Amino acid sequence: MTLIRVPESWEISENQITPPRLYYNRRSFIKTLVGAGIGASLLPLAGCQSGTSGIGKSASETALEKSINLPKIESFTKNPDFLKVDRPIADEKVAAQYNNFYEFGGTKKIWLDAQKLPTENWKVEVAGLVKNPRTYDIDTLKQKFPLEERIYRFRCVEAWSMVLPWLGFPMKALLEDVEPTPKAKFVRFTSFYDPEITKGPGFHIGSLPWPYTEGLRIEEMANDLAFFAVGIYGHDLPKQHGAPLRMVTPWKYGFKGAKSIVKIEFVENQPATYWNTIDSNEYAFEANVNPDVPHPRWSQATEKFISSGPGISWEIKETLPYNGYGEYVGDLYT
Repeated sequence: MTLIRVPESWEISENQITPPRLYYNRRSFIKTLVGAGIGASLLPLAGCQSGTSGIGKSASETALEKSINLPKIESFTKNPDFLKVDRPIADEKVAAQYNNFYEFGGTKKIWLDAQKLPTENWKVEVAGLVKNPRTYDIDTLKQKFPLEERIYRFRCVEAWSMVLPWLGFPMKALLEDVEPTPKAKFVRFTSFYDPEITKGPGFHIGSLPWPYTEGLRIEEMANDLAFFAVGIYGHDLPKQHGAPLRMVTPWKYGFKGAKSIVKIEFVENQPATYWNTIDSNEYAFEANVNPDVPHPRWSQATEKFISSGPGISWEIKETLPYNGYGEYVGDLYT
């Protein structure tokens, strides 16, 4: 095991960062997409990204504390099947800045920009090939489905990872409530998107396939691991983590975890999804963690694990098939 010190700002290495002009000059960015191929241009946008506020340290710390100082979730159980992970849980403040939300920008201060997300009176529509179509509000979801804590590994397609303590409920509970019809083979998850709210200073490319969508096969959604998170670290989900409802599928790369879900639709055919539409060679619909299948531009055999201790450091670890969850999901892909 090799320990590599990470700067206090928690930034990714310079060779992984797209030059700032590509974020702030829309015309230049689009020209890059056309000239070099969209996959190569979106290296730091591959579903996960580290972040700092870019403002003074004192103001940054204040804003960060406010973003995670949320109501505690009082009524939940700890699922004994998903509490033991052979790695430490990430420090909450680090995790609050290692995230992305492309609707609100592509800069390293995205956790701060994401605070613009409006979460009041949140509704989630469940539609399509189901016997019981419904529209839930977030409070109903929290009350209807018993909440539990699960500690899961998180593995980014960019080859870094951490461990997170999610609070939520299994996806199969919602399946049982809405009862998909026999024709339903896939599920499409749609994230919040409102250009009047998300536009503004920073990164915003209207030609990309908004809104952000992701998808699963019905069998994947029904798996014991598949989870809807409404909280983390014992409290409500912060906006930068995808409040108030997000997907958690720990055997898949992180970009499969759609944030701030507003619609869940059961369909017959495999749906188009955001990253797969942008570049199917780099971001497969299935996107299971696989150390034997490299990304076109880097190996997936190892990962930089974000550990907590005296300071913050990366630990280089071997990547496990299905992110270590093969016993739960391996039979889905025989």
